[in-house]
Amino acid sequence: MNAQILRAILLAAASAAVAFPLGYFYQAWAGWTLFCVGLAIQMGFHFRNFARLDQWSKQPVVDATLEGEGAWDGIFGRLYRHEKDLRAQIAERDAEIAMLIAAGQALNDGVVLLDQQGNILFCNTMAEGQLGLEVAVDRGQPIVNLVRLPEFVSYLNGGGFAKPLTMRSDRKAERVLSVYVIPYAGNRRLLQIKDVTQADRLDRMRRDFVANVSHELRTPLTVLAGFLETLQEYDFDKDEQHRYLDMMAEQSKRMQSIVQDLLTLSSIESAPPPENIAIDMAGLIDKLRRDAEALSAGRHTIEVDADPHLDLRGAEPELVSAFGNLVANAVRYTPAGGTVRIVWRSAPQGVEFAVEDTGIGIEAKHIPRLTERFYRVDRGRSRDAGGTGLGLAIVKHTLNRHQGDLHITSTPGVGSRFAARFPGSRSLAV
Repeated sequence: MNAQILRAILLAAASAAVAFPLGYFYQAWAGWTLFCVGLAIQMGFHFRNFARLDQWSKQPVVDATLEGEGAWDGIFGRLYRHEKDLRAQIAERDAEIAMLIAAGQALNDGVVLLDQQGNILFCNTMAEGQLGLEVAVDRGQPIVNLVRLPEFVSYLNGGGFAKPLTMRSDRKAERVLSVYVIPYAGNRRLLQIKDVTQADRLDRMRRDFVANVSHELRTPLTVLAGFLETLQEYDFDKDEQHRYLDMMAEQSKRMQSIVQDLLTLSSIESAPPPENIAIDMAGLIDKLRRDAEALSAGRHTIEVDADPHLDLRGAEPELVSAFGNLVANAVRYTPAGGTVRIVWRSAPQGVEFAVEDTGIGIEAKHIPRLTERFYRVDRGRSRDAGGTGLGLAIVKHTLNRHQGDLHITSTPGVGSRFAARFPGSRSLAV
């Protein structure tokens, strides 16, 4: 800047050096006129560059043609480089922010950023779905006005965030959310929302499983303990003793069945992928028919509709157990004189093994839970039929291991159909 001032002074001095002799030797006004013209030219030059700078400052752009004249060329050059560097820094910062936003959107957990007043600054797509938010519309709105669950509002206002809040979504009642609040940047808050529906369901199933196992084993153990105590305290004739012993043996077999089914279910869940060996379905269907006839003891009509030229790939012992469970259930829950039909056919999506009966049927509300462990529609009737409550759970896990699934249709008083469907890759034409 000193050089520019010095240059302006030199130019003014040069004008004065020319104007002074002219005014001294010729006319004073001529000298002053020449001096003023020189200053005017210099001022016009600076004003022209200043006007260009003023115009550019109103809408600064990175323009390589932005050049000044004389001393102004350096000023314009520095402004150009500064604007270029500044825009590069802004672009880099914008890219980093975009990456952070993309990372937030990619999280499996919901994320909501709140300002000091609890207004929404940002939320990712996952949080939008979990809390029913829409960031484009809801940004700047108090979150408690949008998520109105009393426990959520109390949790935020309470300020005690040592433990997460577990709540059910007001949008989907079956959805369970765990909300973590992390204070940051002063009084701002970050909400991390985890969907713990599956964990909650598994925990509930675990509690139900323990309770059901305890209940199922307690009944026969109570009977056994009662009979043992009775036999120890009183003298009975041999016939009465044999009757008590037979009842005790029956309860012992029941406990053995429960334990055996639990072990079977555990081994299926922890076993490696099943074998992919061709199974002779004609022979297997014939065995299932004979087993059904033996269990029925002539009380039912057993029918078979099977394609003899269609086999299945898989682990035969597991599939025999699963199919046998379906057939046995159909016989147990079909009144005398009814019909049990075993079907093995091609299906639109692959192949299907089905058991149809004309039994008591099942209400629609029970069907989604039939494959849960120990779930029974009628506990008393199930025990009378000899079931442990684990058969359909074993069937479900066996089918899952063979990429199959179980489809259940039933009408109370009319009958039921249990269909095990497998993909075409599991079938084999013979």
